[in-house]
Amino acid sequence: MKRSYFLPLATASAVALGLSVVGTAGFAAAATDGAETTYLVLAPGAATDQAKARVAAAGGTVAADYRQIGVIVARSTNPSFVTDVAGPGVASAGATTGLGSALDEGGTLETVESAEVTANGASGEPLYNLQWDMPQINVAQAHGVTTGEGVVVGVLDSGISSSHPDLATQIAKDKSVSCIGGVQDTSEGAWNPTTSDHGTHVAGTIAAAVNGVGVTGVAPGAKVASVKVVNDDGYIYPEAALCGFMWAADQGMDITNNSYYIDPWQWNCRNDERQRPVWQAVQRAISYSQNKGVLNIASAGNSNVDLQHKFIDSGSPNDGSYPVEDRTINGACVVLPGQAPGVVTVSATGPTEQKSYYSSYGQGQVDVAAPGGDSRFRSQGAVSNAADAILSTTFNTVTKANGWGYKQGTSMASPHAAGVAALALSAHPELSPGALASLLERTAEPLACPVGVYNPTPNWADRETLYEASCHGGQRNGFYGAGEVDALTAVQ
Repeated sequence: MKRSYFLPLATASAVALGLSVVGTAGFAAAATDGAETTYLVLAPGAATDQAKARVAAAGGTVAADYRQIGVIVARSTNPSFVTDVAGPGVASAGATTGLGSALDEGGTLETVESAEVTANGASGEPLYNLQWDMPQINVAQAHGVTTGEGVVVGVLDSGISSSHPDLATQIAKDKSVSCIGGVQDTSEGAWNPTTSDHGTHVAGTIAAAVNGVGVTGVAPGAKVASVKVVNDDGYIYPEAALCGFMWAADQGMDITNNSYYIDPWQWNCRNDERQRPVWQAVQRAISYSQNKGVLNIASAGNSNVDLQHKFIDSGSPNDGSYPVEDRTINGACVVLPGQAPGVVTVSATGPTEQKSYYSSYGQGQVDVAAPGGDSRFRSQGAVSNAADAILSTTFNTVTKANGWGYKQGTSMASPHAAGVAALALSAHPELSPGALASLLERTAEPLACPVGVYNPTPNWADRETLYEASCHGGQRNGFYGAGEVDALTAVQ
């Protein structure tokens, strides 16, 4: 995310994965004459035959046909493609050129060596005693009931290192895929990380093995599937994200973790014709996956904004496709996929179960909270302490070395919730996605709003009041939703 005031979704490790597409001929980005351009073409319903015919007539080719939801990924060198493809069977279309969001990789806060720490009796894993997040949500006790056997979690992210000693046995290779360009590639090299280890870190939190090496995941008996949606240049485009949602659904995955929002506008407004196709395409894919039995879990975001209340967005769009504009964000505007219906939205907490300074929030918007790390809480912002972030699996994309390290963000909170959901589903396999989401909320530990204005970083020079926030609500409130996920109560 290239904004002056928005924090990336994984603070200090940071990843910001986003997708966007603009619709209607009046706003579509123009293709350069002779250059092949990718388009998203939406049919009025779940049928694409007419739309495919119009794509061909407009001088395009179909790269992917998601006829289940009426969305086509097309490519063409015709600079008038959007105008020419319009007509019966096409609801909207837009070029995806320039609308990917850059992967903002800031690096790991600190790395550790597995051999430096002796085994801890709680799990047998050498680094378990550094994982404050696991006791906080009662993971060890939950493992006495189940470790997540029989559940597959799709990690829509930057890839998972298949050679990592904590993950090599945990990856459902038969369900892993690269979705770059909207085209499915199931070769192992394609879905491994190339530019970022964000997906590797997320996967470790969900399901790192109990094997006497490194860390433990929340659900080490579950499997993770790598669904790679970030290209080698560090961008995610609409065709990749749609492919990811559809692949997870059609492969029978139980849960997906989504630590990103959809760019170039952080808030997609349904009453803005430039953004309406984004909402339509993503909502179709999410609804399809839910109907296929998938629970989608997403990060709330790291902007420290109240998602419930009206405010001005002065940093979008962030990709150069249009001039940055001040827009009033109201009830017609949502962060996707986190605020889409049926998606479990997760805010972040630190080691004291208080809202992490960066975490966005909002009554009726956040469903549950989970550990995401807060490296500033001990000093109230003055200095950063890496040990208060989240320790998980890492991969150095330059040296190709696997390891372990600390990252923080709502990107780290979401996989904790996904891991607890995997445990709960393993214990209660009859649950539908809606019932599983409800169970996560009912079994969460309620956390009360702090009194008055919450200011976690008064000692942070030049940011003394930047992270102030006000919490609204009672037992269910804007900071924590129904509360912090609890692995033990979720499996009982």
